[in-house]
Amino acid sequence: MMSRQIADFVVKAAYDSMSGVAREQLKIRVLDALGCAIGALGSSVTQAIYEHVREFGGSPLCSLIGDVKTSPDRAAFYNSALVRYLDFNDSYLAKGETCHPSDNLGAVLAASEYADRTGEEFLTALAVAYQVQCRLSDAAPVRDKGFDHTTQGSYALAAGVSKALGLNADQTANALAICGTAFNALRVTRTGTLSNWKGLAYPNTAFCTTHAAFLAMRGITGPIEVFEGNKGFMDTISGPFQIDWSKEDLERVTCTIVKRYNAEIHSQSAIEGVLELRNRYGFPASDVERVDIEIFDVAFRIIGGGEEGDKSVVRTKEQADHSLPYLIAVALLDGEVLPEQYGAERIAASDVQTLLRKVHVKSAKDLSDRFPGELPCRVRIRLSDTREFAVEKNDYQGFVSRPIDWQQAVGKFERLAEGHTTRSVRSWIVETVAGLDRTRIQKLTDLLREVTTTIPTEVLQYGGK
Repeated sequence: MMSRQIADFVVKAAYDSMSGVAREQLKIRVLDALGCAIGALGSSVTQAIYEHVREFGGSPLCSLIGDVKTSPDRAAFYNSALVRYLDFNDSYLAKGETCHPSDNLGAVLAASEYADRTGEEFLTALAVAYQVQCRLSDAAPVRDKGFDHTTQGSYALAAGVSKALGLNADQTANALAICGTAFNALRVTRTGTLSNWKGLAYPNTAFCTTHAAFLAMRGITGPIEVFEGNKGFMDTISGPFQIDWSKEDLERVTCTIVKRYNAEIHSQSAIEGVLELRNRYGFPASDVERVDIEIFDVAFRIIGGGEEGDKSVVRTKEQADHSLPYLIAVALLDGEVLPEQYGAERIAASDVQTLLRKVHVKSAKDLSDRFPGELPCRVRIRLSDTREFAVEKNDYQGFVSRPIDWQQAVGKFERLAEGHTTRSVRSWIVETVAGLDRTRIQKLTDLLREVTTTIPTEVLQYGGK
C-alpha cells in the first residue's frame, strides 16, 4: 500500500543523501519563507489569526514568530499563515498542478522545535515534505478535478511532521492515512471572487495535519488503504497513478522556484518582461494605450480571465495578486511589484484601475506546450503615439533555469524583514539559516521570537540598512 511505501521513504530519509546543491537550495527556501513570514507581521489578516491563537492559548511548547510560545498545532497554523499571506513564497510547477512547498515550513518547524531536533534533522524533514508534495503534484494532480493543491499538501505535511517527530513507519503510515482521508479541500478556494481563505487554506491544513500526526504518535490509527482503497484517493479524486517511493530521493527542492515579484507565480516572466520594456524605453505609463499578453493556458485560466474568473474586477489584495491585468498595470506604473503594491489605497487608485482595463490576455498553444519546462509569454505594448514595444520571455530570475543564489536570497530577506527587525537580529537569522546543519533548531526559533510586529527604533532611525 502506498501509505506504507511513503512511510518507509520518510523513515529512511537522511540528510547525508542530499546533494550539496539541494542542501543550499533548501536553506535558500527557508530564508525566503522566513522573510515572507516576517514581512507579513501586523497585517490585518495575520493579526486576526494571532489574536485567535493567543485567545485560545496552548501549552508553551513551540514558538510564534515575533511572540511567545504556544501549542505545536497553533504555532503551525500561525507561522504558516505568516509564510503564506504575502503570496511571495516559493512554488513548484507540474503540468497539472501548482503548489508552494515552503507552505510546509511552519508545521515542520513546530514539530522540530517540540522534538528538540537539530537543524540538520529539521532540514531533512522539510526536504521530505517538499519531495512528497512535488511528486504527488507530478503524478496525481487534482486541480482539474475541482480540488485544491492543499489536498496533496495533507500528505506532504503528514510526512514532514512525522519525520520531525521521529515517528516510526507504522505511526507515519497512520498519520498519512488520517490526513489524506480528512483534509481534501475544494478548488473554489482559488476561483471566482477570492477571499482571505486563499492564503489561509494551507495554514489550516498545517494546523490539522500537525494535530493528526500527534494523534498517530499516540497510537491513533487511520485507513491505511487511503490511496488504493474502496472510495480512497485514487478512486474518488486522482485516478490511478504510480510512484516507486523506494527510488525517491530528496532532490525535488532543486526544481522549485523562488518569486522575484510579489505576485502569483505564473505571472513572473510577464512582469519581468514588462519591466524590461519600461526600463529600456523609458515611456510613462500614462502613454500606454494597450498591452497584449500571450501566455500559456494555465496562467490564462488562473490569472488571465479564463475559467477561474474575471480578473478585471480588483478590489482586494487577494484579487490583485491573482490578476495579471492588475499586476502588469501596477508594474508599469510603479516599476515594481512588492507588498506596497497591495495597499488598499493603491489597489483602488484610478491610475491602476484605468490601466488594468487596457491589459488584454489570451492563451497560445505553442506557449502552453512549453510549460512547465519554461514560463513563456509574449508581451506587446502600444503607446498613444503609435509606437510599439515587444518582448518574448522563456523564464525569469528565480526560475529553475536562472536560480537565485544565497546573496540574492539574503537581499530579498532583508527587503521584507527590515520593517520588523533590527540589523543585528536580521544578521543573526541569516547566519543561523546558513549554518543550520551545524546547530539546533532552537537557536533559530529563539531568534524568531525576537522579531517584532512593530517597527523597532533602530529601523526608524537608520532605515534598517
